[in-house]
Amino acid sequence: MTGVHERDAARTSGGWAPDSVEAVQDAVRDAAAKRSPIRIVGLGTWLDAGHPTSPDAHPLRLSALQGITQYTPGDLTLTARAGTPLAAIESATASEGQWLPLDPYSVAEHGGSLGATIATASAGPLGHALGLPRDIVLGVEAVTGDGSIVRGGGRVVKNVAGFDLTRLLTGAWGTLGVLTEVTVRLRGRPACDETLAIVRHQPRVARGRAAGGTEAVQDLVHALRAAPATPIALELLNRRLASQLELPGADDGLVVLARLAGNSERVAAERAALTAVGEVTDVAPAVWGALRRAEAVTEGAVAVLRWSQLPALLAATWGHAAAACEPFPDALVHASIARGIVRAIIPQADAALLAAAIADDAARGRSGHGSVDARAPGRFTGTCIPERLPARLWGAMVSRATDDPLSRRVRRAFDPAHVLNPGLLGEGGAFD
Repeated sequence: MTGVHERDAARTSGGWAPDSVEAVQDAVRDAAAKRSPIRIVGLGTWLDAGHPTSPDAHPLRLSALQGITQYTPGDLTLTARAGTPLAAIESATASEGQWLPLDPYSVAEHGGSLGATIATASAGPLGHALGLPRDIVLGVEAVTGDGSIVRGGGRVVKNVAGFDLTRLLTGAWGTLGVLTEVTVRLRGRPACDETLAIVRHQPRVARGRAAGGTEAVQDLVHALRAAPATPIALELLNRRLASQLELPGADDGLVVLARLAGNSERVAAERAALTAVGEVTDVAPAVWGALRRAEAVTEGAVAVLRWSQLPALLAATWGHAAAACEPFPDALVHASIARGIVRAIIPQADAALLAAAIADDAARGRSGHGSVDARAPGRFTGTCIPERLPARLWGAMVSRATDDPLSRRVRRAFDPAHVLNPGLLGEGGAFD
């Protein structure tokens, strides 16, 4: 453990900036002893995600906790400190013909930090084909709310012993522990990696209706699933987003981004198969980075909402999201077809209109007891979750239901003083 002098040197005005796991441990113990709430900060590029934490929370900045501590190309495994940017991992693994297929939506060029990506279980267009964070993480090291250092999983692929602490901490948003180190599973880079824009032109009689109507989207999804092709990423874009990304056909039909990977013969065969779906055009691979950073080009406060239900119901989900976004003509909407998820990026959203849309989604398809009413005709029975919101709008959102008795017991076990990101998941106050 570091001494008091070293710990104080790591403390900044109103917070901490530790550069070792021992310094993180000292900071958390200090906060727990004083009952002083902590706001865990990675690289600080996504702090409007999640409900606001306690207003008196002090930041624990992990930007100095960087670096790859172990990389074994032969095992396709890599261990890095939590503050390491994803771009640094991509650079380190590229020379070995390997990559870490985590591609979360991020406003930053570096893609955010490894620790924040795992803590929030954030995934992007590659999530369905190449794995979500819980599929990719092999092991974690974290500091719990009482200052204990805990480790789960391991640094090898076949480590399965013990309690699955790794999956518990992944997606816990730092409420159970401060991630300090993560071990991940890598993949070999494909020999051939191509990106295509597929434009499915709508009949002239349909162009007077809103582009991307439910029937047109359903027809497109059926065509894509019937084609003998398995893209590693497949995103449907609304007109405004397709235009922002400078894709062909943005004003003339439905636009889909497809990423094909494998050997050259496989990619060629899948490309030929997709020509039956629509007009195919080659696109620079940099478009995926532009898509993941789409909200970064907006000015002012931005709201990002996510709708989801079964992938088979994607057309209905798309239609519902499009209807909710009608008051916002500048909304950028896209859907991960294989996962059944639709995201809407709403720049400079009028507070009253957005709050009304959120409240409508929260109530839609619910019974008087708050449970989903699947029998209600035409009702959306999936979920609407905000990824990012201006602070003033979080009060309009229904809680994420993390305040149930089981969640509270788990939180109490890992963070008895309730100092780690309190309120971030919309839960109540201190534990009973």
